[in-house]
Amino acid sequence: MRILYQLLVVLFLMLQGAAGQPFIPGDPCEAQNGRCFPGICRRPYYWVGTCQNGFSCCRRYVEA
Repeated sequence: MRILYQLLVVLFLMLQGAAGQPFIPGDPCEAQNGRCFPGICRRPYYWVGTCQNGFSCCRRYVEA
């Protein structure tokens, strides 16, 4: 019975960890409406993350 309790606790912790990390198929940079650039982001773009190939993920400024 104790093993079952520990397995349930581990399952609960795994589900909580998985819920905190959304799965986005494809390139995460494209999912953020960004583009991959080598080096740093230049105007009119700003840095939002890192691409899978190590380039900078940059998004264009949006004027309201």
